[in-house]
Amino acid sequence: MSSRITLAALALSLTAAALPAGLAHAARPAGDSVLCSPQMQLRHPEYCLPTGPGGRLAEMAEAGTAPPRPLHLERLDPNLSYLPYAYRRVSDKGAKLYGSVSDALNESDAINTLEPGFVYVSWLECFEEQGKAIYMVAPGVYMRGGDSCGQIGLPDFRGLAFRRTPDRPFGWIVGTVEPARSPGYNEPKTGKTRYRPELVQIHESQDVEGATWYRIGPDEWVPDNLLAIVTPDPKRPEGIPEDRWIDINLYEQTLTAYDQGELIFATMVSTGLPEWWTQPGVFQVYARLENDDMSGAFAADRSDYYLLEDVPWVLYYDKARAMHGAYWHNGYGLPRSHGCVNLSPTDAHWLFDFAQEGTWVHVWDPSGKTPTDAEFYGDGGA
Repeated sequence: MSSRITLAALALSLTAAALPAGLAHAARPAGDSVLCSPQMQLRHPEYCLPTGPGGRLAEMAEAGTAPPRPLHLERLDPNLSYLPYAYRRVSDKGAKLYGSVSDALNESDAINTLEPGFVYVSWLECFEEQGKAIYMVAPGVYMRGGDSCGQIGLPDFRGLAFRRTPDRPFGWIVGTVEPARSPGYNEPKTGKTRYRPELVQIHESQDVEGATWYRIGPDEWVPDNLLAIVTPDPKRPEGIPEDRWIDINLYEQTLTAYDQGELIFATMVSTGLPEWWTQPGVFQVYARLENDDMSGAFAADRSDYYLLEDVPWVLYYDKARAMHGAYWHNGYGLPRSHGCVNLSPTDAHWLFDFAQEGTWVHVWDPSGKTPTDAEFYGDGGA
């Protein structure tokens, strides 16, 4: 027992010696601060000089960057990821359709064809016969497809649901990047690599060398073209008469949902490529479909023909333009559609449950680069 008491007394004396003199008994006189350890700087900044590693840590803690303030996330229902379809990519050269497994296996008596292009079909059942996979793509309709049965891997990205509006901007890395220690392309790098789709918080921005640079951590700066950023703004956009709407930022390639003055959901999307722009404006959802087939071609020779079967969780809001799940790519955060707003299937399911016919949709481009003249816009597509 006596040895324990001695050790305890020794620990207390060492702790007291590590503190600024008189800390336990009275405040130090003004101007008599010392250089402190990071731990002491955080616990008792009034006794410490605002310099050195401790001062830097205290500065970052006050700014919320060490550690970052929590985003107050809600858990997404895992059932949102379920899709009742299996998909298969069709050869760019097209495919023949048959009325039986035997005809498909022997490539005889085709009953129809699938046009060459960017084509995905959903299938109901698959048979492996004589080293070939035969897919039933509709009741009584079959297609050859490779040497063994299989389906495409589905995108696993998902957005964020919130209990309350975050305090600062946040976003996702959309490429592979080694942040710079200071804003600028020629500045020294950190030696740390960030990968898509890592979630980051935004602490500061500076315009350098024709680009906006964002600080995503202590001495970590990334240019804006490698980020998809959400800046929470619960103020209703002009033209939105209700406190419940969907906001699509074409420059950032993000989608947010607001309800009663709070940001409740945010994710990355893929909108229209140049020449197949997603039209800015204020719209309302006019149709909700759990699934829909989408097809089209814009080029005179139909070289850009596409057919996408059973596109999930479809919300039409501007002619043929819709917000919907995109199972055929995982490139959210970058434009790549024919005018629609592509989401991961999980995010599209969340949005489908959130929206009703009449839900307001605000589409905008803060950079001003997206044309606003109606003559640039046809019906749009997937």
